Amino acid sequence: MHWYDKLYVGESIQKGADRLRWKIEHRAGTIDIYLLTFPSNRENLLDIIPAVELMQKSYPRKELFVIGMERGRDNAMQMAADILDEVYHETGSFDVRSYILSQEET
Repeated sequence: MHWYDKLYVGESIQKGADRLRWKIEHRAGTIDIYLLTFPSNRENLLDIIPAVELMQKSYPRKELFVIGMERGRDNAMQMAADILDEVYHETGSFDVRSYILSQEET
């Protein structure tokens, strides 16, 4: 699992973001936390994954590139919309992967 250097973090979890990240990496329980990741297929723009799913040993964690973390599904969906809006305004396209990877290099 790779975490974006400039991770988008919801306001309600900013103070505890490092602790939540540690819990997710160590398969500890996290309630109502959602991760925004690069999509698992090329037809989607982003995936929104409940962090609790990552507790499963069989979950393909290695391929995940986490770009955001938020409390609550609705907040996660709003964060995804905000990220897409930012990407579109900065690049004129919805190529989230290219935008995020270019930001990571700077």
